[in-house]
Amino acid sequence: MIETAPFGSTGHHSSRVIFGGAALGAMSEERAAATLDLALASGVNHLDTAHSYGHAEVVMNPWLVEHRNEVFLATKTRERSGEAARAGLEDSLQRLGVDQVDLIQLHNLVEEDEWQEAFSLGGAVEALAAARDEGLVRFIGVTGHGLRIPGMHLRSLDEFAFDSVLFPFNYSLLRSDAFSTDVEQLISRCVESGIAIQTIKSVAKSRWESGYDGPKFSWYEPLREAEAIERAVKFVLGREHVFLNSTSDAQVLPLVLDAAGRATVGDLPTDAEMEHDCEQFEISPLFDGADLERI
Repeated sequence: MIETAPFGSTGHHSSRVIFGGAALGAMSEERAAATLDLALASGVNHLDTAHSYGHAEVVMNPWLVEHRNEVFLATKTRERSGEAARAGLEDSLQRLGVDQVDLIQLHNLVEEDEWQEAFSLGGAVEALAAARDEGLVRFIGVTGHGLRIPGMHLRSLDEFAFDSVLFPFNYSLLRSDAFSTDVEQLISRCVESGIAIQTIKSVAKSRWESGYDGPKFSWYEPLREAEAIERAVKFVLGREHVFLNSTSDAQVLPLVLDAAGRATVGDLPTDAEMEHDCEQFEISPLFDGADLERI
């Protein structure tokens, strides 16, 4: 069974694996329900989705009718204006069939122009704070991709008391000294302030090879080998205070859940083991120094 831990200062003890709702994007209601049942049976009690995931929120709806009180429910908005962010939140509530979500997150807040708009008068931050005051949401978080995001999160935390952050975290990315330094500063800030720390891309292998024409359930290629996934999961969950958001490739989910059930704080793979995996399974960072793509 997957361990739980305090989700920042929210008062909720979340499973250390958070279910990534993007995995439901192309599923039928029946398959979505089976996937969510698998996660719940493994101890997962925290679901993360987004308005931009579209169909994923819709197929969650019938499952939530029976299980809403068993899970912490989070969604996200990509909107930066207050009016659009409010409209997106209301649409997510309707899709999900709920009156309130536990957490609303500003999705991938990294570009300067978007950051300025979100924090401006009439921007998304102001609107989501008002929605919290009205009881439509309980907490507000911020997410992002790429090498710049830990530094941007630190800047965002200077402007607003977010309840959670989300950023990429795996061994290959942390080979970058600059990224690693920013991550450690962000983690330290969050632990000190009681802010929940969510991570993504834990089982990422690399970007898809040019010319690959097989099925893709994620914008990146995930690891598929059980032993590599085991170490990748333990690399995250071996650290205190850190949560792992599962990949959008549901085929990998059972292996992630299985590995997470054995993960404990302090049980970290060695650098030598992780280096071996990078070489054997051709793991490479998803982001480079330019880091200009909007994902």
